[in-house]
Order: sequence, then C-alpha cells, then structure tokens
Amino acid sequence: MASPTNVRKGKVLKFQGTPHLVLDVQHRTQGRQAGFMQVTMRNLNTGSSTNTKIRTTDSVEILHTDNRKLEFSYKDQDGYHFIDPETFEDTLLNEAMVSDAMDFLVENSAYNILFVSDDPLSIDLPASVEMKVIQSPEGIRGDTASNVQKPATLETGMTIQVPLFIKEGEIIKVSTADRSYMSRA
Repeated sequence: MASPTNVRKGKVLKFQGTPHLVLDVQHRTQGRQAGFMQVTMRNLNTGSSTNTKIRTTDSVEILHTDNRKLEFSYKDQDGYHFIDPETFEDTLLNEAMVSDAMDFLVENSAYNILFVSDDPLSIDLPASVEMKVIQSPEGIRGDTASNVQKPATLETGMTIQVPLFIKEGEIIKVSTADRSYMSRA
C-alpha cells in the first residue's frame, strides 16, 4: 500500500478491485480540511473513465506494470497472438483487449503491450501505422480542383480516404488517432 501522493500519471492502481490506468492527477486542498488527490483514471477491463477523490490519509495499491514490445503474429478463434521476438513466447490477447486497435494490427509489426502483474491488459498503438493499400479505384482525370480524395481499402479491411495519386499495392502511413491518411511510407 502507498500514499495517494505517490500516484502519478501512467501508473496503474487497484481501485474497487480492478486495475485502473491513471490519466490525470491533481493535488487539492480546501481551507483547513485535509488535502485530497483528484484522480482521473480509466478502467483497463471495461475502458470506462472515472473521476474520483482520494483523501491523502487513505492508502492506495499501486500495481507493478511492465511494457513489452511484442510482434503481432496472427488471429484465430482464441484471440490475437503476439510473439516476443527474443524468447518466442506466445501471448494471447482477447478481442475485448484489442477492440480499438483491431483495424491497425498488421502482421509482423511490433506493438507495446501493457502487462500488470504479468497479465496482458491493453495494447498501446503508435501514433501512425504503415499499411498496404489492397483496393483503390483509379482517380478520374480532371478531378483535381482541390484536395479531392477517394476511398482505399487497407490490408486489415479498414477503408479510409486517400489522395487521388495513391495506387493499389502502395504502402501508406495512417494516423491511429483519427484513422486518416498521413503520407506515403
């Protein structure tokens, strides 16, 4: 058990029996009363966010965390398989853990996986991912008025809008924040 004043952004707390990732922390005081920590955190099991007050006289449990860089190998009926490139140990993540990242998982690409007490809990996507364009219609000549775009289907099945000059088979960079085209790779 630790003091709430040791809580920092990025730490994982055990709150109401489940692990929560701390998103924001502010120390507050009110006149003559004891201070408290205003903590915004996300439940790592459900993904919901919580804003709560923890008195400085209480104690909190800070869980041991570890970030490991693993390569996405394949998906089957059991879930998503990630391989440690050094030990070749297979780590299985279920569909709930990768629900937001599903469209950005490219085989043989490395991703950061958050482990809490040696159990994988969530995947941390990079700012951009390089993906291959599988299907994209040809741009119509004369459609160059200003920033005209066309749909393109990527290797994971996701469809995004790309500029007219992008052709099938090209590798492009896609933003993981807003699922938009960034540039050619």
